[in-house]
Amino acid sequence: MSRSADHRYGMTIPFDHVPLPEQREWVEELVDLGYTDVWSSEANGADAFTPLALASVWAPSLRLGTAIVPAYTRGPATLAQQVGTMAAAAPGRFVFGVGTSSNVIVEKWNGLDFDEPYLRTRDTVRFLKDALTGAKTDMDGTGFSSHGFRLGVPVPDGRVPILVAALREGMLKMAGREADGAIINWLSADDVSTVAPIVQAASPDGTPKEVVARIFVAPTTDRELVHKFGRVAIAAYLNVPVYAAFHDWMGRGEMLTPMWDAWKAGDRTAALEAIPDQLVDDLIVWGSPEECREHIGRYVENGVTTPALAILPFGLDQRQAIRDLAPR
Repeated sequence: MSRSADHRYGMTIPFDHVPLPEQREWVEELVDLGYTDVWSSEANGADAFTPLALASVWAPSLRLGTAIVPAYTRGPATLAQQVGTMAAAAPGRFVFGVGTSSNVIVEKWNGLDFDEPYLRTRDTVRFLKDALTGAKTDMDGTGFSSHGFRLGVPVPDGRVPILVAALREGMLKMAGREADGAIINWLSADDVSTVAPIVQAASPDGTPKEVVARIFVAPTTDRELVHKFGRVAIAAYLNVPVYAAFHDWMGRGEMLTPMWDAWKAGDRTAALEAIPDQLVDDLIVWGSPEECREHIGRYVENGVTTPALAILPFGLDQRQAIRDLAPR
């Protein structure tokens, strides 16, 4: 795909199996290759903020975004401090992506209640929009409260763009109504045609909203490799309740029921075998670099404004993959 002035082109950092201090040259090269953004995530690896703080110094022209930080795993004042500090360190270049995360990360890993995810995310967005202005907090939100805190870090213009991770209709509408846009994940290019218009239609004044998509990419023509490891990656996500509900909503319930049933029964081998080839091809971008760029372009054509590529760790040369996938 080619990158026009209307669309950004991002890469997920940090890169797998490369020590953080050794990633400086990689990040610097992204600029030369035509990437405009770097996007972090937060699961069981690096936290979402530290890689972006490093990138802010290594490549001062890149925009920095979190995709995503869970709404549950930090206290409200601490979260405002982290968001405000990043915004102050990279004026005008930081975008904060927040979402529910999942019951696995929130409950099993962090020992917190995964209650009222829609309301928790909505109230976190509202809290941050107010707290980042430097106003003294006075809020009882869903699952949290904050009174008398005033952010001591000056945020440029008192505002940070906030994006909401969204899967189904309620969160998609909230992203368009309450925030500056949405972050979408683990969906096909065709699925974007369903979800992106919901975000845009919810904009209160019709202002176009940003739609960031984390797109999983393996630039290789080795079909057997992609399908073998792609099934593992897909099973790891699509058996999480929030993703299962999303794909059921997208009309894949009948297709995925055999996989879900086998997974619940503890038969991981049968679960992987039950994932159709077509689903792997729909959810993972693979093939020659030109084929990958064409596939990524279909996400953009269907409503994604910012592709955030994530190189899948399938034994590929990540550095070469980054170069191969660069916009033309």
